[in-house]
Amino acid sequence: MSRPPDEAGIPIESKAELVDDLESASKPRSAWRIGTEHEKFAFRLSDHKRLPYEGPDGIGEILTRLQRFGWQPIEEKGKTIALSTGGCAITLEPGGQFELSGAPLETIHQTCDEVHTHLAQVKEVCEEIGVGMLGLGFDPFWRREDIDWMPKGRYAIMRRWMKQVGTLGLDMMLRTCTVQTNLDFEDEADMVQKYRISLALQPVATALFANSPFTEGKLNGMLSYRSHVWTDTDPHRCGMLPFVFEDGYSFERHVDYLLDVPMYFVYRDGNYHDVAGKSFRDFMVGKLEGFEGELPSMGDWSDHMTTNFPEVRLKKYLEMRGTDGGPWRNICALPAYWVGLLYDKDVQAAAWDMVKGWTIEDHDQLRRDVPRLGLAAPFRGSTVQEFAKHSLELATQGLKRRGRMDGAGNDESGFLDTLHEIAGRGRTQADDLVESFRTRWKCSIDPVYEEMRY
Repeated sequence: MSRPPDEAGIPIESKAELVDDLESASKPRSAWRIGTEHEKFAFRLSDHKRLPYEGPDGIGEILTRLQRFGWQPIEEKGKTIALSTGGCAITLEPGGQFELSGAPLETIHQTCDEVHTHLAQVKEVCEEIGVGMLGLGFDPFWRREDIDWMPKGRYAIMRRWMKQVGTLGLDMMLRTCTVQTNLDFEDEADMVQKYRISLALQPVATALFANSPFTEGKLNGMLSYRSHVWTDTDPHRCGMLPFVFEDGYSFERHVDYLLDVPMYFVYRDGNYHDVAGKSFRDFMVGKLEGFEGELPSMGDWSDHMTTNFPEVRLKKYLEMRGTDGGPWRNICALPAYWVGLLYDKDVQAAAWDMVKGWTIEDHDQLRRDVPRLGLAAPFRGSTVQEFAKHSLELATQGLKRRGRMDGAGNDESGFLDTLHEIAGRGRTQADDLVESFRTRWKCSIDPVYEEMRY
């Protein structure tokens, strides 16, 4: 989730400004970068309890101690709720899920170095106060009511709204963790093709990274329960966005979509004002209830763009949002997968050939079946496993063609090894966790806190 937004700024006078703002994010290939975000659950080693914000072993204390490494605090109402340094940020999800939003980097090697440095810093601080960080897509044990809310104003507004629009929105806020990758585009045509490919293949990525088979200490019948949660969070701002596949999709069409996503808040003078469910279109003409006669600024628009949650999100880049949080190797594998598919022109074209015949019904089937069945989900006369293998072959080609080497002369394709193993076996990490739970763990959830701890 975002840090506190900037104050309003210059008013927006037309929809064309919003379209131009999106289009201005287009970059030449030489300027494309890779941003990686990953979340993890913070818990007490003694009793596995999720951490509150306050206290000597709370989230606030972790944020304070991390400042020894040069992180600068970001405050809201006198409390540190984020840190920043060198293009990176550490932010908090509603239930204290600890997120690194990485800097825009040139290679996966650099991303992995960034991840390693971050996790080493977090581990040092956590060991001092007897806490740990867990890599899973869904909290394996604790109930909603067991989890403390972080002191961020936007979360109070979202919390009230979620109860009105779905049954699992509070679970999304409190009990999920993800790994995401943010990628650039060259122009509108490139954005459109990248968006279509990544939306189509997002369920395949969900299957490859499935890692959330537990709820409240028991098996939940899913392999990616985190992914299932998003199907009943808020239909107005989540899902697969079928209009992206329609003829004529463009920056302008996406702006129209965002204008119709219900608002959450307006940020003024350090306060979040609740306008949940109201229309940004009304705001654009000075008719937003409570803000009559006032026009939004680009700051308001940027905030609003962060409040839609489709499987792939377009802001000034494309966010791949479909995967569970997981172990260290997964964090590096995710950007490798998408960069391999989307940052080489020929491989991108081949990926499009792979998915361009899929129908909206196909997309819906994948979105429905993959959280439960993972790689075994049947699809177009085969299984998701076979499509995962094919996509990984393409991603490997893309990374080899990029030819970005580390100091030892290795290209980036090695970061896909863990995914090749998963796809080859046809068994997700969730499948392995289920087997461990039923056999050597003797139906106890406790061992997950050691085996999946960073």
